[in-house]
Amino acid sequence: MTPVRPPNLSETRFLRALQAFASVVGAANVQSSADRLRDYADPFTPQPMAEHFAASAAVLPQSSDEIREVLAIARAYRLPLWPVSTGRNFAYGGAAPRLSGSVVLDLKRMNRIVEVNETLAYALVEPGVTYFDLHAHLRRHGIPLWIDPAAAGWGSVLGNTLERGFGYTAYGDHAANQCGMEVMLANGELVRTGMGAIEIGRAWQSYKAGFGPSYDAMFMQSNFGIVTKLGLWLMPQPPAYLLAQVKLPRESDLEAAVETLRPLRLNETIRNHAVIEGAIRYAAGVSTRTDWYDGDGPLPESVVGDIVARLGIGRWNVHFAVYGEPDVVEARFASARRAFARVPGASIEAHRYGAGDVPIGGGEGNMAGIPAMSAFRMLDWRGGNGAHVDFSPICPFTGGDAMRQYSVSKARLAEYGFDYYGGFTAGERHLHHIVATIFDRDDPRQVEAAADLQRVLMSDARAEGYGVYRTHLATMDFAASQYDFNDGALLKMSETIKDALDPDGILAPGKSGIWPRAWRAKRGN
Repeated sequence: MTPVRPPNLSETRFLRALQAFASVVGAANVQSSADRLRDYADPFTPQPMAEHFAASAAVLPQSSDEIREVLAIARAYRLPLWPVSTGRNFAYGGAAPRLSGSVVLDLKRMNRIVEVNETLAYALVEPGVTYFDLHAHLRRHGIPLWIDPAAAGWGSVLGNTLERGFGYTAYGDHAANQCGMEVMLANGELVRTGMGAIEIGRAWQSYKAGFGPSYDAMFMQSNFGIVTKLGLWLMPQPPAYLLAQVKLPRESDLEAAVETLRPLRLNETIRNHAVIEGAIRYAAGVSTRTDWYDGDGPLPESVVGDIVARLGIGRWNVHFAVYGEPDVVEARFASARRAFARVPGASIEAHRYGAGDVPIGGGEGNMAGIPAMSAFRMLDWRGGNGAHVDFSPICPFTGGDAMRQYSVSKARLAEYGFDYYGGFTAGERHLHHIVATIFDRDDPRQVEAAADLQRVLMSDARAEGYGVYRTHLATMDFAASQYDFNDGALLKMSETIKDALDPDGILAPGKSGIWPRAWRAKRGN
């Protein structure tokens, strides 16, 4: 692995910058050897892209004061920094920087759970706090609150929220349940948003807005500042809950699943982020592809039918939860059961739990606020050195839109030799449609196909009027270009703000397609 250097610094000046960083955070917390920098390479990036997203070093501060000093050094050397919380944003780039040669600002040592307020059901955390950490803290102290974990529990609570990630309880929209931030701007100034702007503020995590304009959302998926603390609302532990699975027998039942689920979400019969899971996605959690088929190309429909029959699942499987007092749970479930019973051939089963009960099987734990790592089981699906990259369009909550996105994506994946591994997660008026391209990193044909496929899928979606909410480093510029109303006025506004807040262009150049003036020529590279 050949060392990468910042694109605008000589070797001598770069070494001086590293020495300056070491004087702030300690030599052990400045990493520049090839062995240590492997931790900052995206393990799932298709190989043709890998050389474009390499870190020159990593700096690990432990406090806001250290971040301020690191920023001062970066400004003095015009050295680009790439902040990460824990660097586990896999399928979208991991800890790797968009601009090759950037120094990763790794905030995982800032891992304090600053506060948990049981009465008002909120937490205030630093970037290095994971879902496992926060869950363990609540259980250890007997606090009857639930977190809403992302699919992989080792990820950062703060980092996932800033990427508008989602989970599976009633608090599954992480951005919507965030309240109050502390942010370090590029000039070293520390800002608290909302009610936190009062020096002795007591309502920082209780009310989002404060007085005047609201800025929390401005720091999500942006490069306008470094979020050092984040407040989030937690879900009170329900006295009872129920986890249900609906099995639908036909491929065309996706439309019925969406049309049945939407009114149940809108009237809050079902309050959680329910999941509509395809049969292959289900199978990849319990088996490998060769258990079913050893041919090339996508699985034939006859094989998918065999999977459905042998695993006793549906062609589509709807997973949802109901929370509350036992009688409320039963009444809401009865309503949901009646609704799904109108779909011909549908079957439904449910498991009931009391407060504090742990669900049967780890796969359902996320809907009960229990973090897990089961999501990575699917990396074994294709065999070899498994990896995946995700295509993540937003879908309006209608059966027609869901079928359109599914059909187009499935056909394009098949053209490139991949199975449709995907599903939909239900917001209130939208669906997150997550389509994973699973490939073997040791197979050059699969790697090249996986890399090419992402732009093709995005172009297909844009032609139908859809856009992604999140994407890999390699396609950030392409994704931003899809938002083209009025000659790309939104991106122009973002870059105007970027240049005002960070005139030296040191924070995360290229993040979400936003390039500062100093690095704008790198767009698309």
